[in-house]
Amino acid sequence: MSDKKADLAGPGIGDYTELEKILPEDYDSLLSPKDTQKALFAVKKHIEDGLCEELNLMMVQVPLIVDVKSGVNDMLDRDGSRTPIGFHISNDYDKHPVDAQIVQAATKWKRPALKQYHCEVGEGICTDMKAVRKDYFLDHDHSAYVDQWDWERVIAADQRNLDYLKDTVRKIWKVIKGAETHVQKLFPQLKTDKYPDLPDELTFLHAEEILEMFPDMPRKQRETAILQKYPAVFIIGIGWVLEDGYPHEMRAADYDDWMTETVVKNGKQMHGLNGDILVWNPVTKRRHELTSMGIRVTKETLKQQLELTGQLDFLELPYHQAILNDEIPLSIGGGIGQSRTYMAILKKAHLGEVSVTVWPQILKDICAKKNIHVLE
Repeated sequence: MSDKKADLAGPGIGDYTELEKILPEDYDSLLSPKDTQKALFAVKKHIEDGLCEELNLMMVQVPLIVDVKSGVNDMLDRDGSRTPIGFHISNDYDKHPVDAQIVQAATKWKRPALKQYHCEVGEGICTDMKAVRKDYFLDHDHSAYVDQWDWERVIAADQRNLDYLKDTVRKIWKVIKGAETHVQKLFPQLKTDKYPDLPDELTFLHAEEILEMFPDMPRKQRETAILQKYPAVFIIGIGWVLEDGYPHEMRAADYDDWMTETVVKNGKQMHGLNGDILVWNPVTKRRHELTSMGIRVTKETLKQQLELTGQLDFLELPYHQAILNDEIPLSIGGGIGQSRTYMAILKKAHLGEVSVTVWPQILKDICAKKNIHVLE
């Protein structure tokens, strides 16, 4: 069970000796660095346009820094292991200073933004979000620099159900799959028998169902195993404690609703109105997460989830007060990893091939030996 506990959070492989064994030996990028840039911006435009069309969203500006007192920064996992970068803005000789943080994600900012832009039910926003997560282990698909399409959409109370969640997920998958088809027309060399394309359809499974299939495995091993059978899955109910006494993965308590009871399967009550899209990466031969999303908490589930996680003090923050006082709308939203998606669609072995950030020298040396050309 200790392995299960250790696997709840802390993304990344965590060891460069192990990473060197895992990265492919026979890798040769299908695109030159120049064509990679052309292709990824073609994918970027296709996905942004597609998300806006399928989900009725509009592109908006998004903060890179937020006021600490706002409570809108994403704390990622509720164990406190990943903290944002903070800094003091002295302003006019410290007469009117601001204590700020670099965002780790825009998850909680987006819901108040729906009110700011006067979005009605069925309307929403999409952002080209950039963030910094300093506590990640830097490997082939985890970076301190994070880029996401963070999106949010206003929903009605009767849309807070699994059918609506699944319908939204299918629309997102249609956009991602469409981007792959689009870029392969521009760069036919991306169509290759060596690396299979993304499947046309997603498979929906509840975290409890996957645990039933692989009861003795930690979470990442369960995900790896299920992706051998279904190369693209949406795992429902991430955050609720499962039958083995652990959640599938730690999830913050104040945005996704992971406690609402949904369906009963195999005699078990399933919980959660959220989930992740994971795919099999045929280049790295590993699990590959593309997006996390979910129907957001109500004022009732916010209080219940914060009570379960021992974080009721959060209720004093402006963001949480806005939910409690019905000042911001009910919503659904998520974050789609841009570089992760480019990796999958352009069949890359490393995030550093599609984004520019900092990497330790040991990792750059490993990549050079593996014929992986990391951008500087």
